[in-house]
Amino acid sequence: MTTQRRPALLFRAIPALTLLVAATAANAAPIYWTNWTGTDTDPGTGFSAQGTITTSTTTVGVTYTNAAGVGFYQPSGGNDYWIPRTPVGNSPYTSAQVDNPPTGTDIIALQFAGPQTLTFTQSIVNPVFAFVSLNGNGYAFLNQDFDILSFGGGLGAPAPGDNSCGYWGCGSVTKQVVDLGGGNTEYRLIGSGEPHGTIRFTGAFDTLTWRSLTNEYWNGFTVGVQGTVGEENPPPPTDVPVPATWLLLVAGGAGLMASRRGRKTPQ
Repeated sequence: MTTQRRPALLFRAIPALTLLVAATAANAAPIYWTNWTGTDTDPGTGFSAQGTITTSTTTVGVTYTNAAGVGFYQPSGGNDYWIPRTPVGNSPYTSAQVDNPPTGTDIIALQFAGPQTLTFTQSIVNPVFAFVSLNGNGYAFLNQDFDILSFGGGLGAPAPGDNSCGYWGCGSVTKQVVDLGGGNTEYRLIGSGEPHGTIRFTGAFDTLTWRSLTNEYWNGFTVGVQGTVGEENPPPPTDVPVPATWLLLVAGGAGLMASRRGRKTPQ
């Protein structure tokens, strides 16, 4: 009886081990935020800025352009609008999908309604968009859905707003889906009060374009990534398997051996 049960138990363990590996990878959510640098590089009335995102293995160049200009640009120093930072679990910018708030004090503060674009030198995965003081304004993303990950509605508020209030106070955000016709849809992030928080886009991106809905002065943002396409979807190993791969191989081998032991031999 003991011999007959062993294969079944081992086979049940294999999916559990596989799920454990997948869950470990899915729960790890450090975000690499943009380090904005330099000054406005647009010679006209518009605005253009450069930055870099340094991941665990590479550096991604980021360019932001806005033909209407911006309220102000803070690539270093100045006020830290991304507070409170501690405890990190109460930050309006952290959640189950985002382990860490934006680093440094870097921020681009918006003032004018109209379109703007982020361009990346490599395809990045699951960009996270952090915003400050989105009161009396909103952002509209054309044909690009997003998830609201967190915002500072105050401790005890309903999720995902159950975080500390931000630099300017408490607020909330909602998503509005507007059918523009002709196969086009706008996904709008609408702020109320003094919301500070994050949204995330799922998938791979080379560019991200949106428009500010009003001329409210000011609301700010920065952007971070989970990684690049190459990092999140690496090619199969050609020499030594990574530890997670070894775990799956061991589990598979154990199941194969158990199945052989469990077979009846001819009489």
